[in-house]
Amino acid sequence: MVSLTINGTVREIDAEPDTPLLWAIREQAGLTGTKYGCGVAQCGACTVHIDGLATRSCTLPISALSADQKIVTIEGLSPDASHPLQKAWLELDVPQCGYCQTGQIMAAAALLQANPKPSDEDIVAEMSNICRCGTYNRIKAAIKLAAGQNRG
Repeated sequence: MVSLTINGTVREIDAEPDTPLLWAIREQAGLTGTKYGCGVAQCGACTVHIDGLATRSCTLPISALSADQKIVTIEGLSPDASHPLQKAWLELDVPQCGYCQTGQIMAAAALLQANPKPSDEDIVAEMSNICRCGTYNRIKAAIKLAAGQNRG
C-alpha cells in the first residue's frame, strides 16, 4: 500500500511497488485522462506534473514517490476546463485524433509555469511530446495564445 497525493487528495494505492504511476492513476485512482502511449517514456501521452514538473508516468514506479509529493493529472489542471491552455486548445481546434492532447497540455502547462512568455525556440525545445497527427504548429500557437492570456 502506497499513499499518493493526486489532484490534492491523498489516495491509498494498493499495488506492487514497481507498478508504474500511470497504471496507479488510471486503474487504482480511476483517472483515465492520462493516456498510455509507448510505455518507455518517449511519446509523452502519460505526462503528469509531480511537484510542478512535467513527468512521464509510464515508467516511474510508485515506490519512487512519497505522499508529500504533489501529483497533478489533466483532471486536476482545472475543475472546469478553464485553464488558459485548455481554452486555447479549444479556440484553435488543436487536436485531430486528440489522443496525445492531455499529455501535450500537461507538458505545455509546466512550460508556461517555468517560462510564462516562451519564444518559438523555447516551445520547440521543451515540448518533446509526440503527436502522430502532426498538429505541432497548432500546439505552438495555442501555447502562445495561452501565454498571452496569462499576461492579461
